[in-house]
Amino acid sequence: MIAVTVSAVTLLGTALLGVDSATSSQPTTATIDLTVDGDTLKFTHEYGESLDVRTLSVRISIDGDPLAEQPPVPFFAAAGFESGPTGPFNTASDDEWSVGETASLTVASTNSPTIEPGSTVSVRIATADSIVARAETQA
Repeated sequence: MIAVTVSAVTLLGTALLGVDSATSSQPTTATIDLTVDGDTLKFTHEYGESLDVRTLSVRISIDGDPLAEQPPVPFFAAAGFESGPTGPFNTASDDEWSVGETASLTVASTNSPTIEPGSTVSVRIATADSIVARAETQA
């Protein structure tokens, strides 16, 4: 009975801390809301510490397949993406991504796989040391 209780508490604690044991032992430090409108992805920082965009990597997958070209952040023009991302992902913006701010980017038609209606779009935002946030939604 004690072992079952310890296992249940461990599973609950893992879920509450945002740890994805299948892919990482690092907890997330921010909550990002992801919305998709056609080929445009919008990322709203909903909870957690401010993020230094210069230290982030963003990895996007469509139905489990990573995009051939991944976005450097911040950027203005990059292979596989339409020019002019908005918010903290744009090089003209300040480097801090704070709660309440939205960043967006548009995947170019030359990138693959393409986002089709009903596709599952997954995003992982990380620093060199850990995963900062994960988000997933249907297109």
